[in-house]
Amino acid sequence: MRMILAVAAVLYSASAFAQADKPPMVGDKPLVQVKPKGAKEAAAKPAAAPKGKPQSIAVRLQACLEIDDGTKDRLNCYDAVIPPAPKPKPAKAKGYADCRFFKEEDERLTCFNGFAESIPKLPKN
Repeated sequence: MRMILAVAAVLYSASAFAQADKPPMVGDKPLVQVKPKGAKEAAAKPAAAPKGKPQSIAVRLQACLEIDDGTKDRLNCYDAVIPPAPKPKPAKAKGYADCRFFKEEDERLTCFNGFAESIPKLPKN
């Protein structure tokens, strides 16, 4: 009986020491857990991140001109570049960023079209 109690006490104390705050060690180095490569890259990059240099707003607005004119897809493209934030009665847009204040989709589309078409084409590198 004493022998069983002694073994139980030793095992209990060994498990208490194993639950220390230190990370598990292999020799004198901490044990490292390796994550799969795909999960690390997916968490590091946003889904729609451009490859290379980030594109300017002008280039992204001009890319929307390739979509059929007057369609919901082109407006969605513009809205992805500059999210809408409607105001009750906006004045005339002074710049492309002011187009987001128009509540009606047709007004917002024509506003963006006017500014996107007036931007000079940038040279491609």
